[in-house]
Amino acid sequence: MAEGQDIVELREKLARAAQLLLYKHHMQPGAKAWELRRALGRDYEQVLKLFDAELEKLGLQVKRVSEGETSSESDRYYVILRGHPKLTEVRTFGWRIDDMAMLTVALAHILSKRGKVPLKEVERMLEEKFPRWRIESTLDRFIRRGYLSEDDEGLLYVGWRARAEIDQRTLLGLLLGKEEKPSEAEAEPKVETEKEEETGENEVK
Repeated sequence: MAEGQDIVELREKLARAAQLLLYKHHMQPGAKAWELRRALGRDYEQVLKLFDAELEKLGLQVKRVSEGETSSESDRYYVILRGHPKLTEVRTFGWRIDDMAMLTVALAHILSKRGKVPLKEVERMLEEKFPRWRIESTLDRFIRRGYLSEDDEGLLYVGWRARAEIDQRTLLGLLLGKEEKPSEAEAEPKVETEKEEETGENEVK
């Protein structure tokens, strides 16, 4: 009987965790650690692990984002996509290719400057590739959506949503060319394929 009650209680906690993390009830989605502790009990982290296992079946995951360098009760938990979506999938979310490029450049520049950079500096950098009217409206949209944040001094820094959805270390590694290079054995077939494609194009011509 006690075991049955434990199962019922656990199901109720999982349902409560879903309500807190999946439904927006603040300015930002998700819930803070202290909110989850109060709603789910001291074992809230174990409940979230079980909830994360259920979300895995749907291609989602629970992610904890710290406000500072160390964990605290103010840390916020979100539900995000598991893994890296394909480009075709990202476009179905309403993203334009040039918007993704602008966000990537802005985030990379901010991270390279130790976390903060003047808004005007980012705008000047983007003006080399994009029209000014697109830059102003797009950066404003990134700020509204939480990918970027701006303080009272006009400095841009990484927003809560970018911290939750974007692997900053991987982003910097890719931009700095530190991604793993394929071995010679793996690279060889690719070269042959490219040659075959060129031959096919010549035959068509």
